[in-house]
Amino acid sequence: MDAKLPGVKAVFLDLDGTIYLGGNLIPGALDFLDRCNEQGVKRFFLSNNSSRSVEQYVAKLNKMGIPCNAEDVLLSTHDLLSWLAKEGVTRTWAIATSGMCSMMEDVGISTRDENPEYVVLGYDTEIDYDKISTASIHMHKGVPLVASHPDMVCPSPDGGLPDVGAYLAMLKVTTGKDPVHITGKPNPGMIMHKIEELGLSPSECAMVGDRLYTDMEMAIQAECVSVLVLSGEATQEDLFESGKNVSVVVESVNDLLR
Repeated sequence: MDAKLPGVKAVFLDLDGTIYLGGNLIPGALDFLDRCNEQGVKRFFLSNNSSRSVEQYVAKLNKMGIPCNAEDVLLSTHDLLSWLAKEGVTRTWAIATSGMCSMMEDVGISTRDENPEYVVLGYDTEIDYDKISTASIHMHKGVPLVASHPDMVCPSPDGGLPDVGAYLAMLKVTTGKDPVHITGKPNPGMIMHKIEELGLSPSECAMVGDRLYTDMEMAIQAECVSVLVLSGEATQEDLFESGKNVSVVVESVNDLLR
């Protein structure tokens, strides 16, 4: 497989570190999305970052000049909501932003319950001590923890910022407890339902991202074309040390579909 992605009919695009970095578009990202449209390649935006709601992501992408709607955005929060529904969970204490909490509350899951069934951990960029301390107390009482995704850092132009993985480490030190489940990438189910909905085979789809342990691992597990971009977290050295066999390695999405 080469950077022209022959035979690929749909691309699943990570956002942080792949389409944009912080508040800035990756150079050439808009041209790449234009090539997707010109070549009839469907594109979906996929993110483990659970700090925003779908509506907030759509607004951010639109503001950056990227036309999209809610159906184009797949978040780890969707995977988390699906898991909570399967478990029959309706009461939680959430360490989460207002955007993530609104998505939970919209489907009937409380986020500030005094008697929660689960502590839920998302990428909370509005985190405060009350959320952390109350979650710790619940966990000491035996309430299990579930997390939206495993990312250790969120890419930014100034270096990696603390993400869910870093918060998990804090809670582990505080309570001695690990999460009973972590949703989001690299779980292949996050994209397989969309691939099936499109009537495509995994080999006709590409996962494009900058992280080895989430983006590329999910692509490998789902048996999609794996495209690593070096515009975010991972480096060539990281790839070599990981031993992962990815399909395509490029500097950025600007090199794809040319």
